[in-house]
Amino acid sequence: MVLARGRHAGSSEAELLRTLLEACGQCEEVPEAQVDVHTGLSGSGVAFVCVFSEALAEGAIKMGMPSGLAHRIAAQTLLGTAKMLLQEGQHPAQLRTDVCTPGGTTIHGLHALEQGGLRAATMSAVEAATCRAKELSRK
Repeated sequence: MVLARGRHAGSSEAELLRTLLEACGQCEEVPEAQVDVHTGLSGSGVAFVCVFSEALAEGAIKMGMPSGLAHRIAAQTLLGTAKMLLQEGQHPAQLRTDVCTPGGTTIHGLHALEQGGLRAATMSAVEAATCRAKELSRK
């Protein structure tokens, strides 16, 4: 979650709100201008990650893995990756590089993702969701 301090809120009010929100998870203070970006990234990102998880599982199903197992492994892969990124504080590009071996399975799969435009499509999804959040906040 994020919080944006209003012009009448002081440090004690912001700290109280942060303490309350952190009961639900991580909370960051951001400028008001970044609240809609947070909505596009984190609020809508849940659905984006679910689509990616489905796609991972469906790829395994296509290759012969039972559906339930494929979906469990895809979800566990996302969870494990998120834990590594948060615990190690690594940039995602570094972790990606660390798990690629020359000529290996991962680099071949990454090439297929790049050919399919995953990175650009994901960036466009966050941009579209952020723009829509800005439109809604003006109403």
